[in-house]
Amino acid sequence: MHRDERVLRELVSGYGRTFAEEAGIRLTDTPQPLYRLLVLSLLLSARIRASVAVAAARALHEEHLDSPRRMAEADRQRRVDALGRGGYRRYDERTATQLADGAELLGRRWGGDLRRLHREAEGDVGTLRALLQEEPGIGPAGAGIFLREAQRVWPDVAPYLDGKALSGAGRLGLPEDPRKLTGLARDTEPAVLAAALVRAALDKRVAEDCLRRAG
Repeated sequence: MHRDERVLRELVSGYGRTFAEEAGIRLTDTPQPLYRLLVLSLLLSARIRASVAVAAARALHEEHLDSPRRMAEADRQRRVDALGRGGYRRYDERTATQLADGAELLGRRWGGDLRRLHREAEGDVGTLRALLQEEPGIGPAGAGIFLREAQRVWPDVAPYLDGKALSGAGRLGLPEDPRKLTGLARDTEPAVLAAALVRAALDKRVAEDCLRRAG
């Protein structure tokens, strides 16, 4: 087996868990899981540890703030408190406002259903990325996070490996080319591959561990 294939095999076997899975989101092409993924993407895009963002996403779900209507109608303090329980304190006030504003926009423009946003893009990933960034708090990083995960249920997006995923590939000495990487990864789902590569980008110990095990 080629060295790059061995490295990818170790990476995926050890770290191939999507961030949606880590947050307890069973991703399907239906409104609620997609909305929970959008919220997670917003949280992950801040300069905060991924584990804290995931915990905050879980706390919002436990508070039943898992639909645009519930998020928009919730008292502001309820959103702030849920974020705080997840450890998301540095950005809690601003994020609470973004979540409410984003939920209101999503409800008004797309009927609370991100599948409508997907259809509006008509298969163009650039348009899809731009539409996502109309949501308050979702910038280029947040849109990238969402699309890396959503490609699991939106196959027209795949393979989606953005700059963060490709920087993980670079850290591992792998080709920084999406098509080459998906070819090397063989039957690995692009969303799983993307998540594993991002974990390598976020934590050099992940890369070191995979390189050591790959020999």
